[in-house]
Amino acid sequence: MRLGVVIPQMRPWKELARDFAWAEDVGYDVAYVYDHLTHPTAAGGWLADGFSILAAAATSTSRVGLGTLVASATLHSPVALARLAATTDDIADGRLVLGLGAGSPRCSNADRGEAPTPGEMHRRLADVVEGLVAVFEGATHWQGATRSFGGLETTATPSGAGTPYLMLAAHGPKGMDLTVRHADAWNTNGGPGSVELAHEAYWDAVRIQGERFTEACERVGRDPDQPRRTLLLGYGTIRPTTSSAAYDDAIGRAHEEGFDELIVYGPFGESGGRFWSDPEVHGDVLARHRATA
Repeated sequence: MRLGVVIPQMRPWKELARDFAWAEDVGYDVAYVYDHLTHPTAAGGWLADGFSILAAAATSTSRVGLGTLVASATLHSPVALARLAATTDDIADGRLVLGLGAGSPRCSNADRGEAPTPGEMHRRLADVVEGLVAVFEGATHWQGATRSFGGLETTATPSGAGTPYLMLAAHGPKGMDLTVRHADAWNTNGGPGSVELAHEAYWDAVRIQGERFTEACERVGRDPDQPRRTLLLGYGTIRPTTSSAAYDDAIGRAHEEGFDELIVYGPFGESGGRFWSDPEVHGDVLARHRATA
């Protein structure tokens, strides 16, 4: 089981640099950041650009993977996102996990004064994903339903470099179909409404999500065991980092439901706050996890 940690970029880089160093030293496999312009958890405070933070973290770490959870199709177009991702991946020497999702209508409103419907957001996501793939495959022209590009004269990646590892966040059948057709990995938090569920009801929802993802793989003839399955836990009622026992239980439950990676929130913020946790809990669990890996 891989273990990932979210480092919300709500503080100056000098402080965040210590957080990324901690994540690498304690043994996390990958450290993730947000990709939002505005978010309720950062209301009234600073929220740095995620790709810039990852590029900086790439120069101050050497092992830990670095990812977006998740980049927003609300904010990005295919060619610009490909350039951002390939540049960050180059600086990180291939360690980028390009997590991508539909994004938030809050960011669309903040950026352009638009209020897209869920259907419009999915159509944009599909175009960003398919356009991104086209860029990385070397296309110079491409036409989607909502996005297009033409006359592209530059290469998608530096000479000799591979394409970034692509992880899509998806909860419904359309998003899952998009994921199994194009992505290396799938991410979920349990689906809409799951953050309000109590313990067993939440894990029931996660199990159903996993079954639906398996069905999506089978529909297109993809081996259901091939895409990495990643689960973000900690935003809702279940807080796995409140104790070592709770964290161990979450790892075990995620493994039982077929997930390859569990992602939690790091020990940051004000004591007693929404995402605060004791660093010793992380250190204890990671040390034992490494010893048995």
